[in-house]
Amino acid sequence: MTPDEILRALYDETLVGNGPRVLELTHEALGMEMEPQSLLFDALIPSLEEVGARFERGDFFVPEMLIAGKAMAGAMEVLRPLLADTGVETIGKFLMGTVKGDVHDIGKNLVNIMLEGAGFEVIDLGVQVAPEKFVSAIEEHQPDIVGMSAFLTTTMPMFKANINALEKAGLRNDVIVMVGGAPVTQEYADAVGADGYAADASATVKRAKDLLHQRRSPVPA
Repeated sequence: MTPDEILRALYDETLVGNGPRVLELTHEALGMEMEPQSLLFDALIPSLEEVGARFERGDFFVPEMLIAGKAMAGAMEVLRPLLADTGVETIGKFLMGTVKGDVHDIGKNLVNIMLEGAGFEVIDLGVQVAPEKFVSAIEEHQPDIVGMSAFLTTTMPMFKANINALEKAGLRNDVIVMVGGAPVTQEYADAVGADGYAADASATVKRAKDLLHQRRSPVPA
């Protein structure tokens, strides 16, 4: 296969979630000394962006997003250390966790894959993340954005508890706070004082980029 054929195949196989073939093609490409950045920016990321676009149009559903995300995650396991060696710039650092009292992580994990594919460095704290753990992780990793996920209506009040903890620790103004999860709405996000909300993984990436751009743009005098 030529390099162009490999990129096209990588795009197509990621789109349909063929993990084993994506991994095979990744190794084949590296064996041909193709650049890791090319695989990421010319095939994997565009494919995942197309997955997101199809999801928004209603052509794809959560299962299709998950298998495409997993296929890309397999390739990222191989590419991540190589990309680090080449000094590829990440667009921002995203700290993620499911709130205390909640153990749901499928949606969170899918968001992580989409964010990583879009160029974010993702630090995943896992599930049942207490306010003090968010605080210590922010102090340690100094992320640009903190994402909090809740799947249960009973755990949604933890968003406010976490934001209060950040305020108490003097960290609230240092980070962008995004919230999400099945029962969460924009109104609820506004009520707890979050900076951003997204309804699904694809929307999360767009919103995160927008919020980061706003934060980094110089404020007009």
